[in-house]
Amino acid sequence: MQIDRLCRAIKETQCPVCAGLDTEYGYLPPEYESTAAELTDSEKAKCVLKFNCDIIDAVCDIVPSVKVQSAYYEQYGAAGVGCFFDTMEYASRKGLVVIADAKRNDIGPTAKAYAQAHLINSPADFLTVNAYFGIDGIQPFLEACEMTGKGVFVLVKTSNPSGGEFQDLNIGGRKLYEAVADKVRLWGEPYMGSCGYSSVGAVVGATYPAEARKLRERLPNTFFLVPGYGAQGADAEDIAVNFDDKGLGAVVNASRGLLLAYKKEKYAHLSAPDAARAFALDMKDDIMAALKRRGIE
Repeated sequence: MQIDRLCRAIKETQCPVCAGLDTEYGYLPPEYESTAAELTDSEKAKCVLKFNCDIIDAVCDIVPSVKVQSAYYEQYGAAGVGCFFDTMEYASRKGLVVIADAKRNDIGPTAKAYAQAHLINSPADFLTVNAYFGIDGIQPFLEACEMTGKGVFVLVKTSNPSGGEFQDLNIGGRKLYEAVADKVRLWGEPYMGSCGYSSVGAVVGATYPAEARKLRERLPNTFFLVPGYGAQGADAEDIAVNFDDKGLGAVVNASRGLLLAYKKEKYAHLSAPDAARAFALDMKDDIMAALKRRGIE
């Protein structure tokens, strides 16, 4: 099961960092920009793929996973979609656990098609999904996980500022995000890995540490994908509450902070891939120090 592989990779690297490849052409340093006379979407996608591969080469021995956000590639049309899958394929060949961040869901037949595209016929090991359609929209993804050994991360408490407009609504004595969390726990029970965590994980934003702390207690066997570190404002202290008492149970994503590290004064003397590597190592140290302050070695 890929959840066991992810847990094992985090232990081996001692690094709960996920490198987010939410790559736009505008993020690229000059040396990666196209020299073509006409800057087409195909040219942009080609340059983005080269940049992504170099970033992956720079971090593949120090981080356990990458997250590839589909929207950043889909904006470049068919060439961008190809770049999306080529990026995941390259990361997979480099031994990384690959998370496709596509947030897919729909009614059952459409969800089945999404599961086919993004789990069964994809290099991705995990896919982010939306629970809004209930079990009808989730079941096809669960069946794909059972067939392939892959996993999903269900949106539970997101990192964006307006997420609470719906997620924090009170429904029958609990918040809506808590109701979703309870379903995630139930859905995940048949898919437990030997590591003690289910293949059905949860997206829990780092920008809401109080809620994350409650969710960690509520979901002892649910692995968390934690966005929000760095560019979205969360720090290591906020993130530490997502981990269990052994320092496991979560992987923390950084996208813009890592991709654009070369623009920061601290890393300005480095190439973009080397700056991304240095950022990932600093992020690892930051998180591990926060865990240690919580008494977790």
